[in-house]
Amino acid sequence: MKREFLITGDGSVTIHIPEWNEQYHSKHGAIAEAVHVFISAGLTHWMSENDSKEVSILEIGFGTGLNAFLTSLESSKKDLQINYSGIEAYPISEEEIAHLNYAAMLDASEETFLKLHQVSWGSASQINRNFTLTKRKQFISEIKDSDGYNIIFFDAFGARVQPELWTETVFKLMFDALKPKGVLVTYSAKGSVRRAMLAVGFVVERLPGPPGKREMLRATKV
Repeated sequence: MKREFLITGDGSVTIHIPEWNEQYHSKHGAIAEAVHVFISAGLTHWMSENDSKEVSILEIGFGTGLNAFLTSLESSKKDLQINYSGIEAYPISEEEIAHLNYAAMLDASEETFLKLHQVSWGSASQINRNFTLTKRKQFISEIKDSDGYNIIFFDAFGARVQPELWTETVFKLMFDALKPKGVLVTYSAKGSVRRAMLAVGFVVERLPGPPGKREMLRATKV
């Protein structure tokens, strides 16, 4: 499937799939979306509700590594111990990684960003003193984790192109993977997605969305 590179609204690059007319990140700002949805509404929110300096995160759609990179930076800034698992069925190539400008945009270490992609799949790797990454090459349907994570970053391709990833069946897997009081955040605000979350037991909030989107969803396992 052909892939192209797109400069998004905040200057950061994302990957565009012409066949689907779909991007890995928002065309209104890749970094802006990731910070708003996953860092602010996910990690920062969870930390404000829980007195802990240790956090376990599951990302659905490791993709470009942007969410993991931002989280690794937060782990150092806030002195958090973060165990991060990233699920990806189709990893991007070295050539594609080379086009991504996140380290430059964030005035952060290019070496750290590249390390996220270079470490082996299937085993835990220490990225920095605070951040451990386990990349898992698997399909969402193969996830069998139970009570393992505080936060899920649900960053799969949209329901318009991959509706099978936004069903009750998938969100039941997500519900089971979370610990009590765990939260799932996603850029999506579709009514069908919200109903699927509610059906499996989540308490769901509509929140203001990132640039270019009116709303997003946050689901809590109570």
